[in-house]
Amino acid sequence: MRITVFGATGGTGVEVVRQALAAGHEVTAVVRDPARLPAELRERAEVVQADVMDPEAIRPAVAGRDAVISALGPRGRGPTTICTDGIRSIAAACEAAGVRRVLMVSASGLAADAGDGAVTRYVVKPMILQRLLRHAFADMSEAESVLGGTKLDWTVVRPPRLLDKPGKGTYRRALDLNVRRGFQIPRADVATALLDHVQDQGSVRHIVTIAT
Repeated sequence: MRITVFGATGGTGVEVVRQALAAGHEVTAVVRDPARLPAELRERAEVVQADVMDPEAIRPAVAGRDAVISALGPRGRGPTTICTDGIRSIAAACEAAGVRRVLMVSASGLAADAGDGAVTRYVVKPMILQRLLRHAFADMSEAESVLGGTKLDWTVVRPPRLLDKPGKGTYRRALDLNVRRGFQIPRADVATALLDHVQDQGSVRHIVTIAT
């Protein structure tokens, strides 16, 4: 498959590029600074330097692709619109190029629902996590709304706390519901889940929550 990855130099994005190449996919990595992508990946992927916030600039990078993955994410805890602005631009570029399959990384902390245990649902998320990460979560929530308002074949993948450690290659998942006791997951396994769901028609226009 031909896959374009945004946020390709971030922790999760690098893993997506690495695993996609290892699986034999043709990968286009859209980056601001090519030097931030590991050399062994630069040599094997098509690297496009472009501003993700400019739909016309990134349109050639998505045209003709089978799927587009956004691994964009906020940095720090201050106000941000990177996820919202990024996915709005990516969606516009995909619609203009006739590309339908788009996957986006979000966060399971956005929602406290029946998939959570009582303490997580009524204490940890609303009283701690959603206050501490309120700016990042507000950005991700709006980005989900923007993507959900398109006619694209989208899937939102929501992981819990991300770990910079080797992945297991496996994960638990729930559709439109949080994973019970889903507290953390290695970034490598988030990448695995994203690639697993590229061709999963059952996840189209759904939120997929994952965890170890």
